[in-house]
Order: sequence, then structure tokens, then C-alpha cells
Amino acid sequence: MLYRENGQFKTSYQADQQIFPIAQDRYLILALIAAAAIVVPFIASEYVFRALLIPFLILSLAALGLNILVGYCGQISLGTGGFMAVGAYAAYNLLVRIEGMPAVVAILLGGVFAMAFGVVFGIPSLRIKGLYLAVATLAAQFFCDWAFLRIKWLTNDSASGSVSVPELMVFGWNVDTAIDKYLFCLGFVVIFALLAKNLVRGHTGREWMAIRDMDVAAAVIGIRPVYAKLTAFAVSSFMVGVAGALWGFVYLGSWEPSAFNINRSFDLLFMVIIGGLGSIMGSFFGAAFIVIVPIVLDNLPNWFGIPIDTALASHLTFMIFGALIVFFLIVEPHGLARLWSVGKEKLRLWPFPH
Repeated sequence: MLYRENGQFKTSYQADQQIFPIAQDRYLILALIAAAAIVVPFIASEYVFRALLIPFLILSLAALGLNILVGYCGQISLGTGGFMAVGAYAAYNLLVRIEGMPAVVAILLGGVFAMAFGVVFGIPSLRIKGLYLAVATLAAQFFCDWAFLRIKWLTNDSASGSVSVPELMVFGWNVDTAIDKYLFCLGFVVIFALLAKNLVRGHTGREWMAIRDMDVAAAVIGIRPVYAKLTAFAVSSFMVGVAGALWGFVYLGSWEPSAFNINRSFDLLFMVIIGGLGSIMGSFFGAAFIVIVPIVLDNLPNWFGIPIDTALASHLTFMIFGALIVFFLIVEPHGLARLWSVGKEKLRLWPFPH
């Protein structure tokens, strides 16, 4: 009875086209953001911040960028880890080579470099698609793995290829504690999620979805496939690059090229598929699933007092995690976001069966 639209009248186009037309959705999202910014810093432990919340926020941002490309535009990409690496290493080089470079500007410029890199490797999407495009983007991943390991200038002449960033200073704010890092990432995620939601609701998002559904028909009605596909690659790579810079600067602190290997690309693709293709909310659901479930599975034997070998527990975690992914794909191919939307629709109609 609480989730109804009765009495909510829209008397202008602006009211009808707002992001959350139902008042309950607006209040819920505002309450979640307020709780995340005000309540969580007082109740969460440092372990929760470093092991759960910070990686969840950063991976949500990366999955959001990938979802724009794969879910909304229908262009399969397996080079997301490489785009994250470009954003991280570009931001690192800007920070250490330019005196007085603000950390926020370096992170955003890292996203710009990743955007340019993504557009270059997105050019093959103008001619190929499907599995062939996936292989082309996979080349970007392998190129990044080679470049950041072999070209010493990119790692500031580090012999091992590992780099470390100094303390983050944002307008006089020293981002060093777990709470500071969490709030710093939360600000980025809220802003970029709002931008992504507005993009997919506008004419640009409709062009992406038209290309995804049938690119030939989209070209017939006047949509330029070149513009639509390259803008999807640009926006996606920019967000993924910013997420990569945050992953290196905030979560890792020091890293090497293997931190952005192909496993990272597969993890992000699984997040998008499990969470829901073509859904902003699905990116957050998928990131939560990928981050939380392995930790729960690792600690489950200890919670029940079951003695188990560490190596066996690690292998069982991978097996159960893979089985859960297959189970979710069979039960709900459209992801967890579909279950969320179905539940909302049932609440809007309850108690009526139709």
C-alpha cells in the first residue's frame, strides 16, 4: 500500500520526465545517499570500508561504464581492465610529473586518456561486431599488459613495473583514512551515476539503444552508427578510466600491471551480466554480488565451525561462485535488476492480481 502513484499528478513536461517520476523512488534514493554519507561512516568498521565498501563503490563505477557500452549500445568489450589501467597509469604520471597537479584533476584526466584510448580501439566496432569485436577489444587488454610492463617511462622508470602514489590531497583535505577514502569514492559514484542516468534517458541513450536493437534500422531512420558507437566507447572508457584511477589511488595505493589483468575484465563483464544489461541499478547489484559473495563463501566454514583446509576452501569458493553465476543466468537471464523491477511492479499493483 505504500508504493502507489495515487494522488501524484504531473502538470508539466519537466515533472513527467524527471529521473524518478514516483515520489517514493525519489525519497528512497535520497535516503540511501544520505545513509551512505552520514550513517555508514559512524557504524562501519575499517575492515568493512577497506574490504567491502570501497571496492564495491569503485567497481560499481567501472561496471556502470561497461554497462553503457555493452548493455545500452550492445558492443561487447573484453578490454575493460586495460582501460582501467590506462586511467590509473595516466593519472599517476600526471600526478608525479606535473608539479602541483590536483589529485581530482589527475583522476579526471586519467579518464580522458582512457577515453581517447577506448575510442581508438572502438574504431573496429564500425565494421565488426559480436565475437569479432570482443576479440578486437581483447587486443587492447593484451596491449596494455605489454605496454605497462615493458615501457619503463609509463611507470616512471620503475624496474619492476610497480608504482605507488603519494598521499591524496583534495582542496586541503588529506584523504588518508578509510572513512575519507570511502566518502571520496562515494562522491565520484553519485555524480557519475547521475550523469549516466541522464545520458541514457536522453537522445544519446536512445541512439545507443537503437544501435543495440538493430543497427541497420537505426541507420535507416537517421541515426549515425559511427557517432553512436564511438560516443558509447568514449563515455564508457572515460568512466572506466576514472574507476581505474580510483582503484589504484584509493584502494590499492601501490600496484603493478597485473592488478588490471584480464581477470579484472572478466569480473566486470560478469558484474554487468549478473546485475542486468542495460540497467544503471544493475551495475550496483552486480558489483555487490561480485564483491560480497566470495568474502561470504570464504568465511562461511569458520562461521559454522567447520574445519577445512585453506586451499580447499579457496577452490570451493571458486566452484560455488561459478555455480551461483550459472544459476542466476538460468533463473533470471536479465539479471538481478529485472527481479528488482518485477518486485516494484508487483508492489504497485498489490493486492490486485493483474
